[in-house]
Amino acid sequence: MTDHAPDPAMLAKAETLTEALPYLQRYAGATFVVKYGGHAMGDPELQRDFAEDVVLLKAVGINPIVVHGGGPQIGAMLKRLGVESRFVNGLRVTDKATAEIAEMVLAGSINKEIVGWIAAAGGRAVGISGKDAGLVIAEKVRRTEPDRNSGIERHVDLGFVGEPVAVDPSILQVLAAQNVIPVIAPVALGADGQTYNINADTMAGAIAGAIGAKRFFLLTDVAGVMDKDRNLLTDLNPQQIAELTADGTISGGMIPKVETCVNAVAAGVDAAVILDGRVPHAMLLEIFTRGGAGTLVRR
Repeated sequence: MTDHAPDPAMLAKAETLTEALPYLQRYAGATFVVKYGGHAMGDPELQRDFAEDVVLLKAVGINPIVVHGGGPQIGAMLKRLGVESRFVNGLRVTDKATAEIAEMVLAGSINKEIVGWIAAAGGRAVGISGKDAGLVIAEKVRRTEPDRNSGIERHVDLGFVGEPVAVDPSILQVLAAQNVIPVIAPVALGADGQTYNINADTMAGAIAGAIGAKRFFLLTDVAGVMDKDRNLLTDLNPQQIAELTADGTISGGMIPKVETCVNAVAAGVDAAVILDGRVPHAMLLEIFTRGGAGTLVRR
């Protein structure tokens, strides 16, 4: 028996592990879908943290599936190649040339870079897109906007921008059985044979719903849903979200994010979480601590 007191830092680490135990037991064998994007993708330290978190989840018996975005990287490549972008209500109009460049960036450079980060952290990952093994079938997005003069709604053609209409998760089940982490680029084929670029949040939510994920994590550049006094709302249900949207508390870019979470939960996901991807190890804080770290949306 030792005479000296244990190191407080070591004790704190042991207490952290003890706090995590019931959550480790609860989530063993569960599937988590993680949408990864935002500024965290451009920070080497946060990239490493994210990869380590994903590998840790796999090591403790959770099956993580990563779906990534890449809007800023696509914009940078278009600029580099001298291709001008046109936007309608904040959405990029994707013509044939833009669609080809988007696929090159999403399913090529970004996808394989994330696979490399996970490998460097000691994990095994495979990069795929919605095209592979018919994972996702897309259809062209239909949008309307009021005419400036008449106010009459008119159709807006966004080009090769799609949304998921069907998900076949069998390839994900094969990869999970082989202890491999899928990393998915938001590109998919339509029934018309065309390639469509899909919003990564939407794609991740559709995949999470189709596989009945235990958790769906939406990593963003904000802490989560805030009330009007800028306090974080940690626990919401669809009715509360509808009320907060109606009174303007939830507005702007947060609206499509909470809608994605509500749709995922309605499709069978246990709970969805909006998290700040700029916070180191935000996912681990949310999963394995009592306090959590973001806004959790449940039925």
